[in-house]
Amino acid sequence: MNIPKIYLPKEIENKWYSHWMKKGYFNSVPDNRKAYTIVIPPPNVTGVLHMGHMLNNTLQDVLIRKARMQGFNACWVPGTDHASIATEAKVLKKLADQGIKKSDISREEFMKHAWQWKETHGNIILDQLKKIGASCDWNRTKFTMDDSMNESVIKVFVDLHNKGLIYRGIRMVNWDPSAKTAISDEEVIFKEVNSHLYFIEYSIQKSSDKITIATTRPETILGDTAICVNPNDKRYQHLKGKKAIIPLLDREIPIILMNMLIWSSEQVH
Repeated sequence: MNIPKIYLPKEIENKWYSHWMKKGYFNSVPDNRKAYTIVIPPPNVTGVLHMGHMLNNTLQDVLIRKARMQGFNACWVPGTDHASIATEAKVLKKLADQGIKKSDISREEFMKHAWQWKETHGNIILDQLKKIGASCDWNRTKFTMDDSMNESVIKVFVDLHNKGLIYRGIRMVNWDPSAKTAISDEEVIFKEVNSHLYFIEYSIQKSSDKITIATTRPETILGDTAICVNPNDKRYQHLKGKKAIIPLLDREIPIILMNMLIWSSEQVH
């Protein structure tokens, strides 16, 4: 018997994974054994897996293989997530490279491009999972926009909404001006910068009074539509009903007395 001096993954891993697949070792059919199931947290179809995915799925694989050895009817359900906002950004870039604008094509045409992206990158992700030896029941592979899955997702969200567990409310959010939608913190790249705080005086109409506004973004002054002050602050009581004048533009804007909403970190997130 010839044993190589070093481990040759290309020769070993492909051979044995193909053997496992042919024998159906990962397939699960309900029987009288106690069930042990893991539903894979579906990775986004926006590209390829990273080291975090590899660690996550390796741990799941260890647990599901251990359960099989203990006699459980073990089932590891694989799948991928649509990640609509992030995926749309990828598809839009691909279309732009081809000289195509989303506004110039129909919804049906855009969806065809989106599904093509999913078929390409979704399969890359599943192949990567197979490459690391993930013992999923591939016959049960799901995608969150499959008809059966989509219907279930809508049903669950409607049920949670009816129970008051999810709701639409006033929140501080991150806004994507391109996709025209709110996005989570996970999609935002934060960075700290050394900036300046500018103090700008606004004259009050028909008065010698002035009100000082502090801002890190003086370029937004041109778009001012009003100045809002706290009605409980005695310094501004006399400004009720008056108007301020935007510097440089000499445009009048109203001064509004309004209670401020103070959000705790728990409420924001």
